[in-house]
Amino acid sequence: MSVTEPTPSSELSGGVVRHEVEAVNAAGTRTLYKAREPIYPKRVKGTFRNLKWIIMALTLGVYYLVPWIRWPRGPGEPDQAVLVDFAGRRFYFFFIEIWPDQLYFLTGVLIIAALSLFLATALFGRVWCGYSCPQTVWTDLYIWVERKIEGDRNARMKLAKAPWTADKIRKRVAKHAIWIFIGMATGGAWILYFHDAPTIARDFFKGDAPFTAYFFFALLTLTTYIFAGSMREQVCTYMCPWPRIQAALTDEETLQVTYKYDRGEPRGPHKKGDTWEGRGDCVSCRACVISCPMGIDIREGPQLECINCALCIDACDDIMKKVGRPTGLIGYDTDANIARREAGEKPQTKLVRPRTILYSGVLAFVCVLMVIGLSTQATMVVNVLRDRTPPFILMSDGSIRNAYTVKIVNRENYERELKITVEGPEGMTVGAVGEDAEGATVTLDAPGDTVRSVRIFATLAKDRAHGNSIPVTIRVTDPETGEEVLNPTVFMAGRE
Repeated sequence: MSVTEPTPSSELSGGVVRHEVEAVNAAGTRTLYKAREPIYPKRVKGTFRNLKWIIMALTLGVYYLVPWIRWPRGPGEPDQAVLVDFAGRRFYFFFIEIWPDQLYFLTGVLIIAALSLFLATALFGRVWCGYSCPQTVWTDLYIWVERKIEGDRNARMKLAKAPWTADKIRKRVAKHAIWIFIGMATGGAWILYFHDAPTIARDFFKGDAPFTAYFFFALLTLTTYIFAGSMREQVCTYMCPWPRIQAALTDEETLQVTYKYDRGEPRGPHKKGDTWEGRGDCVSCRACVISCPMGIDIREGPQLECINCALCIDACDDIMKKVGRPTGLIGYDTDANIARREAGEKPQTKLVRPRTILYSGVLAFVCVLMVIGLSTQATMVVNVLRDRTPPFILMSDGSIRNAYTVKIVNRENYERELKITVEGPEGMTVGAVGEDAEGATVTLDAPGDTVRSVRIFATLAKDRAHGNSIPVTIRVTDPETGEEVLNPTVFMAGRE
């Protein structure tokens, strides 16, 4: 009997109902090429369900609202707090500004995210999957909409098997319309991260937005609608690689959603007035099965399909209260603690272990590197390219001239007066196209937040040129702040 069918039930002690169902998504019941059996999780109430509501509200609020937050950066700069500006080749995150040559910062962010996930998994199992994964969050939202329109588990199963009537059509149309609207809101919010939010929102509805905006809007709408509305647990079971990876990150001391079989077995129905001697606390009501959005039975032990959402804990605790037994038959526990209890030892929680120390240490190290890098990053980048054809020019007075192209990236959002100095043999003079020069120094203005390119010429008297390749250094200095950048190069003299 699958959980997709209305099933007979019997009443146990404390008014507990025993559901004659089996887990449809358990590994032992799945077959290749079998059509998906819909899962209709029953609504539960409790601590973890409330925690999931809070996290869902926070994560959805962040996703939908962050693009609208303003962050003033000065004239000519976008005032959106979080913006991936492909046109301007910049990434903005509040006070942080990342240029194309600083993509290593994004690599650092990805490393921090990965290490944080490793640490959380080593400590609490798939806590990310159960509470914060986008697939979980949007699926939870879709199930909430489904439940509001079609009712709880039994009502939804009954409606699924009912013939197509006006009432069924009305409910299905309303449900899918809201699902599509949520998908459109998701796709619409996504494109806001890549354009100025108020501008793209206005242009989008006027039909003036770029093609990429409409493409990704449609893509995110479609994937949200399909993944959260139709595929649901299949995304976690078949598409996501994380269930296959997490086993390498956990050990016997990892806190995970666990059925405490040392306390629950032997299981079986319990009638009012029956003794609890010689049996476990599990009354085989299967409340944990019908509450599971993944369609598994947590009592079968650790399973790839389990996302540690802990809804089975709330369902089981409710049953334990009704039959007068202690709560926590299903709870966050470790395999090691089960073994300790069976051996008559006291359970303990070991959060500090070699692997958690390793993950924490590496995570802290990378975070420190990121903070240092972001706080000490230069506001000026200089690249020098020497002319190679010809490598030098022999002037009419016998002096030798080399040409260089100096590209200056001014990462400040204001104009700066900079000085370019060529440090080399005594007597070297410098000139520039369209800029003031005096001796070996060129003065120029660099507009804010742009790349300024200038062509300079270094000239050296023939009698001062000793050797073919003479080391020189091009120094760019901001006299106001004292910041300077040195760029070593050579002066080609054509002498043996």
